[in-house]
Amino acid sequence: MKSKLKAVAIRNVIKVDVWMRWLGKTVKHITVRKSSIETAHGDIPLRIYQPPGEGPFPVVMYYHGGGWVIGDLDVYDPLCRDLCNRSDCIVVAVDYRLAPEHPFPAAPEDCLAALKWTYEHIALYGGMPSSIAVAGDSAGGNLAAVTSLQARECLPGVVKGQVLIYPATDHYEPGTPSYTENANGPVLTRKLMMWFWDTYLQNSPLLEVGQTRHPRATPLMRSDLDNLPPTLLITAERDPLRDEGANYAARLSQHDNTVQYSLYAGACHGFVGLQGPNRHHNKAVDEISAWLTALFGV
Repeated sequence: MKSKLKAVAIRNVIKVDVWMRWLGKTVKHITVRKSSIETAHGDIPLRIYQPPGEGPFPVVMYYHGGGWVIGDLDVYDPLCRDLCNRSDCIVVAVDYRLAPEHPFPAAPEDCLAALKWTYEHIALYGGMPSSIAVAGDSAGGNLAAVTSLQARECLPGVVKGQVLIYPATDHYEPGTPSYTENANGPVLTRKLMMWFWDTYLQNSPLLEVGQTRHPRATPLMRSDLDNLPPTLLITAERDPLRDEGANYAARLSQHDNTVQYSLYAGACHGFVGLQGPNRHHNKAVDEISAWLTALFGV
């Protein structure tokens, strides 16, 4: 109960903070449609962002950040509008289930279901099922990476690229130098990241008591990282997750995957989307959009 109350309180604070940072600065001319996916666990809400024009358009699945505990479609609405506008891609935002109400593996299950639904239905919205990339930041970057791995087995060839923005790729223990250097933030602290991981994994039906790693939770520990789609991986210098993001990029390269890695000097965790359209955000969304254009050849 204590974890749930804490989660609800943080969710509300983040929603107000992001709304204020983007006030009067959001893209207005994007068409936004609501949909949902029926599953055995309930409906998964989606928002589909369509750029101006007739299309067909490439598609970006977007999995929001928030430590698998906070974040939702409203918090990430400004970023999804901005990404849709600059990339000229349809963006499908996924409101996956959150912990502690729904611990691991609820989130990766929902993200895979959303990818499958998008592949089967996005043509109805002017999207190209042959041109789908997955993307996400922080915990959403983790889910994008995990979804690519899941799709490699059950939806082969569907994911054409992955954009991983300061992704969580491993558990906080034993940690990395960036966990120590940025233990007190700014924005994301080691203590908060520990709470996120503990909340996400606690009461998981897949894990033994005390187990902290799983192939669908900690992709950095996997040995089967071959045959994955081209990757753009972005990290922030002042971020506990900096090193595990860089390590994941290196591991993907070692397995002969195509990787573009960018470290944003001076930036802190959450700079893409959550802190408003500042210079780091604008540079990153421009980089992502250019990478997607090259990926899809449009």
